[in-house]
Amino acid sequence: MKRLSEERTKLLFEKLSKYIGSNVRLLVDRPDGTYCFREKKDRVYYVSEKILNLATTISPDNLVMTGTCMGKFTKSNKFILHITALNYIAPYAQYKIWVKSSAEQQFLYGHNVTKSGLGRITENTPQMQGVVVYSMSDLPLGFGVAAKTTAECKHADPMAIVCIHQSDIGEYIRSESELI
Repeated sequence: MKRLSEERTKLLFEKLSKYIGSNVRLLVDRPDGTYCFREKKDRVYYVSEKILNLATTISPDNLVMTGTCMGKFTKSNKFILHITALNYIAPYAQYKIWVKSSAEQQFLYGHNVTKSGLGRITENTPQMQGVVVYSMSDLPLGFGVAAKTTAECKHADPMAIVCIHQSDIGEYIRSESELI
C-alpha cells in the first residue's frame, strides 16, 4: 500500500471537507492513535499506523487490503466516496438531514429525498453542500448533496427534491462485490 500523491491527497481532503468541513484533521489525529490514508489499486484505505506497520510484514501480493475503504479514484482522477466511509463521516458531519420513517426505505433503495420525506434539516445548510442523511432515530443511513438551502426547503413543493442521493447503507446488499 502506497502513500497518496500530493494531488490525490488534495482531492481526497476536498471531498471529505465537503461533508465534515475542518473536522478532517480529527480523522487523522485521533485520541486512540494516528491514522493515515493509503492507496492500493486506486482505492483509498483509512488505517491506523499501528496496523499499517504490522501489515508491512505481509507480501503486497498476498495482502488484499488493510483498513477501511473510504472510496476510489476514477479513471478521470475524481474521488468517489463509498458507503463504507459513513461510520467515520457521520460523527463529524456539519450538515445533516433527517428523513421520516415513511421515506427511509425509498432512500435506502437509492432514491432522492423529497420535501414530503424530510423530517428535519440542520439550520443554515447551503445548497449543493454534502450532508449526512439520518433516520428520525439518529441512525446514519447514507449521504448526499443538499439540493436546496434550509430556507428554500421550508417553502418548497412537497414533491421537490431536497437531497440528491449519493450513497446509502442499502449498497452493502446491492453492490457488495464492488465495495472491497
